[in-house]
Amino acid sequence: MNVTCGTDKVYLSILLCPIYFIGYNETLMALNSQFNTPGCQGIAELNTSSPVLKFSFGISKQGVNLCGNSLKITSELGTGIFSQYSNVQQVNISGKINSHDPSAGTINYKQEVMYQFSCQYPLQFFVNNTEQSVSGVSLAVKDNNGSFISTLSMSLYKDQGYTEPMSMPQNGLQLKTRIFVEIKATNLTDRFNVILDRCYASTSPAPTNSTFYDLFVGCSKDTQTVVDLNGVTQRARFSFEAFRFTEHKNETVSTFYLHCLTRLCENSTCASMMPTCNWRRRREVESVLANRKRREAESESEVAMVSSGPIFTRVNLQ
Repeated sequence: MNVTCGTDKVYLSILLCPIYFIGYNETLMALNSQFNTPGCQGIAELNTSSPVLKFSFGISKQGVNLCGNSLKITSELGTGIFSQYSNVQQVNISGKINSHDPSAGTINYKQEVMYQFSCQYPLQFFVNNTEQSVSGVSLAVKDNNGSFISTLSMSLYKDQGYTEPMSMPQNGLQLKTRIFVEIKATNLTDRFNVILDRCYASTSPAPTNSTFYDLFVGCSKDTQTVVDLNGVTQRARFSFEAFRFTEHKNETVSTFYLHCLTRLCENSTCASMMPTCNWRRRREVESVLANRKRREAESESEVAMVSSGPIFTRVNLQ
């Protein structure tokens, strides 16, 4: 049996020769015994050296449930930069292809044929900007062709109530002006919340090869950063004081950009997925570890990044 866990469909194929040898054919094989449901029987491909019977179904509410497949969300220990304080939730889609014996006798001598399959995705996979339609399994997005990253937005505010949008003056904000940041996911189902694992500033809108500064990574955070809301709703909020990058010391205005690594959590388990902070650990040690792993964080496939437009800060005039 060959199983392909695609970004929008699951593809299955089984060899036909063993099926014929036992006494069945392609019309007597179906997904999860759904022999009378259109779309749950396979399509024979006979023009090959090894004829196969192919099945496929979409990763959508209709596709997963139509043929009796099951979907389950489980939690496992995280890996990568967040392994010390994060769990990773997995989406497991499973089912079987089995045979049907139309004989009406009390007994028979024909062996039943059954192939079991499963596809497992990190829940964060549905965060990525892929072709995945997460609406169908009621995982995240309600509209049919959305992806989680397309629902994310970052907004800057100038008040603690997050009601007054911050307009960015071209001559720059005064240093130590407090900037309130909100990351919001729209059009999500109520089943999921938003977690920020890391937020940082960089001197380039493409942060890979630019100077950066971490505002917070897990439990480690800048002394001027305050996290107001994280992992409890479909909004996450934090604030920090405006600063300048020292490489801009000869420039009148310092320009930088915000970036946040964002993921989903199932709301009933979000609390267990938040950082478990050991405050007895020295903050300096955590900062060293965070900086050492920063490049690994940028390559993580389990999170989505949302970024801001340019933020300008100016030299304070005496």
